Amino acid sequence: MSSEVTHHSLPLSAEAFARFDREVAKYPADQKQSAVMACLSIAQQEQGYVSAESERAIAKHLDMAPMAVHEVTTFYNMYNQKPVGKFKINVCTNLPCQLRNGQAALVHLTQKLGIEVGGTTADGMFTLQPGECMGACADAPVLLVNDRTMCSYMSNDKLDQLVDGLRAAKE
Repeated sequence: MSSEVTHHSLPLSAEAFARFDREVAKYPADQKQSAVMACLSIAQQEQGYVSAESERAIAKHLDMAPMAVHEVTTFYNMYNQKPVGKFKINVCTNLPCQLRNGQAALVHLTQKLGIEVGGTTADGMFTLQPGECMGACADAPVLLVNDRTMCSYMSNDKLDQLVDGLRAAKE
């Protein structure tokens, strides 16, 4: 049983495993694998990304094949597979947003932050990534900050204000 697992040698805290159990409890006993996305989110909240060790711990906890957990991690772009900056910015670059300056917004941010797409600033503050459709095509260009906060109609001025505001919030 998973309650007998000693958590001290695992990559996640006992609190994370307690949260896993609360998620698992939402499903019938034979469907606990349905909690995999919630468990991945919990691991990412604790570590900032989903490590291979966390994937294996989640797989064991949910009686899943490690590859099945890894497939979920890699399918959804909200799961970070490596450490990211304090602020992860995903700019939608799907065609409707590209037609409304989504790609230009991404390029502007690379220049503002001094990093390539997919990169993280030297101070560890910002990671910049392209994103998939965020369901707000009419509001383009759109972006997500830390997979939670959507920003719409992001002109270059608004992009500069966002970055400057996030930098200032740190201080």
